[in-house]
Amino acid sequence: MKDRLLIGSANAGKARELAELLAGLSWTVLSLTDLPGVDAPAETGTTFAENAALKARYYGDCFGTTCIADDSGLMVDALDGAPGVLSARYAGGEADDAANNEKLLEALEGLLWHERTARFVCCAAFYQPGSEVHFETGEVFGHIAAALSGNRGFGYDPLFVPEGYDKTFAEMSLEQKHGISHRGNAFRKMRAWLETRS
Repeated sequence: MKDRLLIGSANAGKARELAELLAGLSWTVLSLTDLPGVDAPAETGTTFAENAALKARYYGDCFGTTCIADDSGLMVDALDGAPGVLSARYAGGEADDAANNEKLLEALEGLLWHERTARFVCCAAFYQPGSEVHFETGEVFGHIAAALSGNRGFGYDPLFVPEGYDKTFAEMSLEQKHGISHRGNAFRKMRAWLETRS
């Protein structure tokens, strides 16, 4: 159905952010909590685009509806781009945000501010059953702080200080974060594209 747009993410924090970024479109935006439960797909892709397409196709075909999904992650220069596509599973398959953040801090221990450069990358995928996947991407550059700060957001937000700012994503309002974030950048492009199709 063209009038339904499913957000294909089992991450509650991410689903909330995407719903906000897509609010006001002529589509009826749904999350997975609005539909019968299904297992999440295995994210076997080696790139953000592969994983985003995999999730969009999986949930779109499961429910026979248009689906939008993303894959995003943190790429740290001193770690040769890690954790990258493994960002959500950096400290192991069952790891939570706290464990991932702790592992990242340990990996960067002793490095100076100028050595802690990083970027967040987001690839958004739009899929209608029977059609090709449409992609949009966004990124934001910054540094990894030496300690957690802030209680908003999710994932690595308490550690990521975007370039030009002196506070982490987790210390910002959602509006401020959306204005500069990788996900905000990708989904503003996706929203503009969707508006041409609605």
